[in-house]
Amino acid sequence: MDPRREYELLMTRRQLFGRTATGIGTAALASLMAPDAFGEPGTGQVKGSYNGILKQPHFPAKAKRVIYLFQSGAPSHIDLFDYKPQLQTHRGIELPESIRNGQRLTGMTSSQKSFPVAPSIFKFRQVGKNGTWLSELLPHTGGVADEISLIKSMHTEAINHDPAITFIQTGSQQPGRPSIGAWMSYGLGSENSDLPAYIVLISNPASHRGDQPLFGRLWGSGFLPSVHQGVKLRSTGDPVLYLGNPPGIDSASRRRMLDSVASLNHMAEQEFGDPEINTRISQYEMAFRMQTSVPDLMDLSKESQATMDMYGPEAKKPGTFAANCLLARRLAERGVRFVQLFHRGWDQHGNLPQQIREQCSDTDQPSAALIKDLKQRGMLDDTLVVWGGEFGRTVYSQGTLTQDNYGRDHHGRAFAVWMAGGGIKPGVVVGETDDFCYNITRDPVHIHDLGATILNRLGIDHTRLTYRYQGRDYRLTDVAGELVKQVLA
Repeated sequence: MDPRREYELLMTRRQLFGRTATGIGTAALASLMAPDAFGEPGTGQVKGSYNGILKQPHFPAKAKRVIYLFQSGAPSHIDLFDYKPQLQTHRGIELPESIRNGQRLTGMTSSQKSFPVAPSIFKFRQVGKNGTWLSELLPHTGGVADEISLIKSMHTEAINHDPAITFIQTGSQQPGRPSIGAWMSYGLGSENSDLPAYIVLISNPASHRGDQPLFGRLWGSGFLPSVHQGVKLRSTGDPVLYLGNPPGIDSASRRRMLDSVASLNHMAEQEFGDPEINTRISQYEMAFRMQTSVPDLMDLSKESQATMDMYGPEAKKPGTFAANCLLARRLAERGVRFVQLFHRGWDQHGNLPQQIREQCSDTDQPSAALIKDLKQRGMLDDTLVVWGGEFGRTVYSQGTLTQDNYGRDHHGRAFAVWMAGGGIKPGVVVGETDDFCYNITRDPVHIHDLGATILNRLGIDHTRLTYRYQGRDYRLTDVAGELVKQVLA
């Protein structure tokens, strides 16, 4: 217990009435004044339950769960997804002002005197029945092209990493809002009482360390009850800190201790009416059950050699993107509602050709293997997979442009995301950009539109999943968001 928090609670009007009157009338008055503290329907309060605030989805769901493969740092859509062969004729020329059209620049290129066009040096080919153009860097993704829906017209207002990643994770460039996974947990809860509804896995590039930080608030619960925040599984040591019993403590002793602590917490909840006390109780119980469920989850010895080979040579190495993709499938099998993988290192301001090859080597085969694995297990139909970053990269070179090297700065006006599985129309391409991959010319898709569409596939109307905080109803998509109907099956 936090003594300061207890003191603050003692200063509330509810505590004044609670300490100066008795009987059922006082309880009724308190319930009217602070229904959240009593866990009434519609408040989002979790009292040992693993169901979400929605008794049932707003409409029949197409997906039961989400696996979000987030590529932190922003992959270059120009070199991976947005094929523009005519760019070769513009190589080295100044990007026309009519194309840049006064776009504000980051501090990394605002002092450049020249903005030479840098076409991709990588070859593209058409894949799948629909003839989707993909880079040679994504041969395995090309093998599952008929399963994915590629959106080439994503856009965002943010141009720097921290506000951009905060925006796509929470629906706001300002920190403090709940993450998309927390909204999922709040709305739908978990299908497995032995694991959290929202789990996060982080991997670094194999050949160089990702330089963009990942803060816990990116999978935080914001102003939602803290039971909905993401739980990060570590790749070294204990997957969750302090999950194991200390020396000399067995499960029976731990159970007796938790029962005693729960009794004290229940008394504190009755005394103070703080809803976070119930979160504390439920999280203690969750940790106790995770002592059994997590070791079983992390044990890959029962996976076949064919499965390990499908995910690639790094699948047996904890903490790699390949190993995390395999863990994501295992979490999905166990009913975890929202699994998010963060893969760092997609920030090629210089030396892009070499580094993007390395990034694709880390991620291409495991991403495609996840799609194949889910499909062969009959899980792809009700598992929504999303792949993408927070923005795109500029068509002009950051730094010196040479025949075989260039860099790219941040670009929010256009980038690419793909989706597959639960309720997504396979093999389609949405949106188009101009000849410079710079401005969207058809079917723009905003970050809020993506959020609305993800929620929709799980049976949630994004305008109706709200939480009242400081006198206002908040939602993931703020006051915007339209469904991307072209990708809906």
